[in-house]
Amino acid sequence: MNDSSWGAPPHTGYWGPSDQGPVQGAAPAGPAYDAPEAQHTRPMPIVPDGTAVHRHGGDQDDDRGAARLSGPLFRDETPQAPAHGTVQQNPEPMPDAPQPAPPPQKKSAGRDLGAAIGVGVGLGVVIIASLFVVKAAFVGVVAVAVVVGLWELTSRLQERKGIKAPLVPLAIGGAAMVVAGYVRGAEGAWVAMALTALAVLVWRMTEPPEGYLRDVTAGVFAAFYVPFLATFVALMLAADDGPWRVLTFLLLTVVSDTGAYAVGWRFGRHKLAPRISPGKTREGLVGAVTFAMVAGALCMQFLIEDGVWWQGLLLGLAVAASATLGDLGESMIKRDLGIKDMGTLLPGHGGIMDRLDSLLPTAPVVWLLMVLFVGTG
Repeated sequence: MNDSSWGAPPHTGYWGPSDQGPVQGAAPAGPAYDAPEAQHTRPMPIVPDGTAVHRHGGDQDDDRGAARLSGPLFRDETPQAPAHGTVQQNPEPMPDAPQPAPPPQKKSAGRDLGAAIGVGVGLGVVIIASLFVVKAAFVGVVAVAVVVGLWELTSRLQERKGIKAPLVPLAIGGAAMVVAGYVRGAEGAWVAMALTALAVLVWRMTEPPEGYLRDVTAGVFAAFYVPFLATFVALMLAADDGPWRVLTFLLLTVVSDTGAYAVGWRFGRHKLAPRISPGKTREGLVGAVTFAMVAGALCMQFLIEDGVWWQGLLLGLAVAASATLGDLGESMIKRDLGIKDMGTLLPGHGGIMDRLDSLLPTAPVVWLLMVLFVGTG
């Protein structure tokens, strides 16, 4: 064969019985088989042994044929270059020009940092002023925070899950729980907790029974999670040096959160609990422990009467652990509800519950260690 027939397409017609070539305008005839066999038999094109292939039908037929057959006839043969003047049917695509790499993105804090700092400073002024001016005023601040936190929690439960935890008995019982803890101590707090749970059970009876068990279970959980844990702040405040104990509790919790945030944002690489809170890292936990232990040693040595620095190291370690667990627990609740924040009351922070998440479980830990280290006061 010459170069022009190497890999050339077969003609578009079929050979007739007289080998005269196809008749223009007529339908192609198949091989001479019976009709049933012809239906299941595909006629094969004939490639002549001569130096040229019989062609007819013009350039259009040749192009269609070339589209059906390309490359060598045998696998061990190398395709020849196209003849002069022909157009290559499937040209190789040109490689794309390399694109410049996108510039690295800067880490973002994820919130309005200026608003968060401003709100935090404002809350700190209110807390410090009420804590050292009139102790009873600080009890009122805690009671108001508890009521707002209960409102946020029950609202999100109803919006996202259809759970109707009764807010009225929770709010009244929660405020009473904090006051009873300050006035009557731990015994008063337990009695108020039991009465609040009973009030939730009775209040829910005024509605249809569907979902009763679900609603009262959520109500009892809310009563324990928010106001009962907050009563330990009132128990700390009742001591003679109560304001300094509460200040130490608040400082260590805030310092722990700040250390976790600062170190995790700058050096965080390894996730702490990616399924619960993807933003938390092991490096951030190390920062929380370090910052809290240093702050604890300073607070116990200089703020708490009869306190020793090594007690502060243990206190700071315990605060970092409880604050982290409390933050993760709140994240579990929010993930189950499918929300980012419990509310929008505090710009840059979210809601009240988003600030109480680490404080609530830390309060009983600090109260207990204070009692063990320096007594009830």
